[in-house]
Order: sequence, then structure tokens, then C-alpha cells
Amino acid sequence: MQQTNFTDIMEKNHMEIPWHDYTQNNGNILINQAGLIEKASVIGRVGLIMLSCGTGAWRVRTSMNRLSKSLGVTCTVDVGLMSIEFNCFDGKDCVSQSLSIANTGVNTSKLYRMEQFVDSFPKEEVHLTGEEIHKRLDEIERIHAIYSPVKLGLAAALACCAFTFLLGGGPVEMILAFLCAGIGNVIRTKLIKHNFTLFLNIAVSISCSCLLYSILLKLAEILFHVSALHEAGYICSILFIIPGFPFITSGIDLSKLDLRSGLERLSYSIIIVLVATMTAWIMALLLHLQPLNFTTLNLDPILLLILRLLTSFCGVFGFSIMFNSPVKMAAIAAVMGALSNTLRLELVDLTGMPTTAAAFIGALTAGLLASLIKNYNGYPRISLTVPSIVIMVPGLYLYRAFYNLGTMSLVDAFSWGAAAIMIIIALPLGLIFARIFTDRTFRYCS
Repeated sequence: MQQTNFTDIMEKNHMEIPWHDYTQNNGNILINQAGLIEKASVIGRVGLIMLSCGTGAWRVRTSMNRLSKSLGVTCTVDVGLMSIEFNCFDGKDCVSQSLSIANTGVNTSKLYRMEQFVDSFPKEEVHLTGEEIHKRLDEIERIHAIYSPVKLGLAAALACCAFTFLLGGGPVEMILAFLCAGIGNVIRTKLIKHNFTLFLNIAVSISCSCLLYSILLKLAEILFHVSALHEAGYICSILFIIPGFPFITSGIDLSKLDLRSGLERLSYSIIIVLVATMTAWIMALLLHLQPLNFTTLNLDPILLLILRLLTSFCGVFGFSIMFNSPVKMAAIAAVMGALSNTLRLELVDLTGMPTTAAAFIGALTAGLLASLIKNYNGYPRISLTVPSIVIMVPGLYLYRAFYNLGTMSLVDAFSWGAAAIMIIIALPLGLIFARIFTDRTFRYCS
């Protein structure tokens, strides 16, 4: 075993696990003939990588169970947001392990590769040694961000620009949101890359976006005589921070009674929203910005429909790239999002349907489309559904609720907050029922 200096290990708060040490004594023995500890190391590592991709407890447990069945092991698993506790026993011995990740995030590219690994395990990897399997997992773990910070900034810029139009903003707000969200997400990505803590990267990136929006709007007023009424768009420049993945996966986990994971993910989402909205509120006070209503665009209904399809596509594509999806996967999610989100908006406008019910139908549509597509190309449902409905998450409502709470306009705060909560509840419900309708394994609680 390679000797490692103790002080080098303790530089990280979460010590790295020497996975290959579990296999060095039995390097020529196939994994299905190896000892329980070696088998448990493979099962646990697969679950931990799945967890690091941002997927929910049900998918993590299902993947670990499939490996356990192939290896002749019984496995019981308890999954949280950033940790897994599990027991493996084979009728003779029992191994208990507690594993954790240093930080949580979303990586749909790695998730897709892991699902391929789990699907192929009974036919391929089960005939390899533990050392060979861990080498394959090493390669998968090295799949970090497949896009540079600049490209991720452009993705956030595109998403927030599209989000601005869908919320009612015009060309001025869209241009400013594009620039400010892009720069804000570049800063956020850089901070994440250097392992800065969650609160710091949220506060700094949101502050920079708000400050830049205020500066650019003032320059536009001076140089191009743009009205100050366009300041409402500053809210759209911070919507890249919306925790869509944990919001949705928390609802899915709660539906399967994975209360620990569901509540932890929900708490994580609420923390992000609170820190982001408080930072934006403080910046609004300092910069004298107000969340006013957007000016009416008065577009022809057919033109509005076309623009909604186009901007919904662009918005979902941008968010999907931010989740580290390959371009093809992002484009498929964008088509789904364009159809489901435009359907949601048209139902509200043409039928007067409450926004909560329309959000449910939009999410249900996205979930059904994802099931059809998975049967065709095998992409993980969650990698398609979450980006396609993130654009439906009411970030504007959440911010206005907090802003009015800060100014003690309690009636307005409650109104915006209640509307946001209802929509946030409706979105995972739509995906859950789509999954119930199309997936037998999800339909039961065995």
C-alpha cells in the first residue's frame, strides 16, 4: 500500500477512500468469487458515484440492489443527500459501511455512464476482478464538467435570457439578463471548481449579477436613453441559481417514502433559495432596485406561441448544459421542455386554468415524453425531465415573496410564497404520476 503522509490526508475534511486497497490481496479472483468486503466495496462505490451525480435515493438503492443480486449478496441501504449507510450479508458474514461525498451537485453525463455500467454489470463486469472493476469506476469518476466555465456561463446566459421572455420581459431585459447571468455563472463555476463553500459561491455570484445589471442599465439609460422601468429584469439575471434538481428529486424521494433523502434534499434546496433571495434582496436595497411588473409586449397570439416554443427550447437547453448533459441529451430535453412548457403557458392563457394545475399537466407531459424517449435511447429519465421542467420552477415568485417579506408587506409575501409553493409541489407530482403510469418497478413499494 502506498504510504500517505497524515497531514496530506487531513488537508481535506472528507478523507478519500483507497478503493483499490480492498482488492490488492485477491487481484486475480473474479468479483463474483471474491470475499464479502471486496464485493461490498464495489456495491458501495457504485452507490456513492450515483449519489454524487444528484440522482435520488430510489435510483441509488435500485442500482446497489442490482449489483448485490448479481454478486449473491443481500444489501440494505439508507440513503441521504450526501451519505450512504448500508449492510451487505451473504448468509455467513456481514459488512456494514458508512460512505459520504464531500459536496453534492448534478452531473447527468456521469449519471448516464453509471446507468450503462449498472445495466451491463450482470453480463460484463461480473466476470472481471475487483481491481478491474475499480479501474473502470476510476474512469467514470473522472467525468467532471465536460464544459468550460465560459461555456457554462453562456448556457446560463441563454437559459436566463429565455426565462426572461417567458416571464414577460422584453428585449432590454433579455439582453441585460443574458450578460449578467452569464458572468454570474462563470464566477459561480470558478468558485465551485476551487471548492469554495456553498454560501460563498451563491452570495458572490448573485451579488455580481445584480451589481452588473444595475451598472449596465445605468449605462443604457445614459447612452441609449433606455427607461429605468426595465430594472425589473434583474431578478431574471439570478435565476441560474434555481436548485431544480434537488427540488424535483426531493419530491420523488418523498413519494417513495425515502423521508431522510427527501427531507435532506428539500432542506438543501430551501437553503439555496434563502441564501440567493436574501443576497438579491440586500443588493436590491443597496442599488435601489425594485421587482416591478414587466411592461406589456402585446404580441400576436401565433407569434407569441412560436416565441414561447423557441425560448422554452433555448431555456431548457441552457439548463441541461449547466447540468453537464451532452449536447444530444440537452437537445432532446429542450424539445421536451419546449412542448411541455408551452402547453403549460397556453393552458393558462387560453383556458384560464390555475397555474398550479397547468404546472402539473406540463410536468406530467414531460414525464410521459421522457419514458417514451428512454425506451428508444436509454437516457435516464431524470436527466431529461428535470431540465425540461426547471424552467417551470417559479423563481420569480420565490424572490418576490422574500422581497415583500423583507419590506414587511406580509400579505404580498404570503400571496407570492403560497403561489410558489403550490407550483413547486405540482411539478414533482406530475413527474411522479408519469412514472407511475409508465414504470411498473416504480408503481409498487416492495
